[in-house]
Amino acid sequence: MTTAEIIEYVSGLGGVLKVSPAEGSEWPAISWGDTFFYYAPDGVVPTTGQPFATLVTKDYPDDRTSRLDRPDTFRVNIAVGKEAFTEWTGHAPGHGPADTDASVTDTVIAHPVYGTAGWLAVLNPGPRTAAPVRDLLRIAHDRARTRFERRPR
Repeated sequence: MTTAEIIEYVSGLGGVLKVSPAEGSEWPAISWGDTFFYYAPDGVVPTTGQPFATLVTKDYPDDRTSRLDRPDTFRVNIAVGKEAFTEWTGHAPGHGPADTDASVTDTVIAHPVYGTAGWLAVLNPGPRTAAPVRDLLRIAHDRARTRFERRPR
């Protein structure tokens, strides 16, 4: 899967606001080139909460274990929640092994920083993870939609 394929898939889920900060935008420079997906059918970035999925193309200061500085390497991060996280990792968020290789590609892993919050990650989704990534993105989208619908207006 390419980043463009992931963006197209997620954008088609309905009610999705895609934020792709670029150089010169109001977004922090560290975020330029990455993509953030929110459930926001009104087209406005929510003032509370996090995106339900992100695509990152570079290392962040507190997140270097995926080695995103390698050529053509990106990571899709997905907020799937406790149930799907446990199903995929075999343990509850925050209770698994600390020695997972976060730089392995085409493998579903606990997010190296936000795994304790129920986030999964995949570097360069390929033949083994393309279908699971779509399923996980759908789960995250559904969770975000449910949270949005519960908010008082």
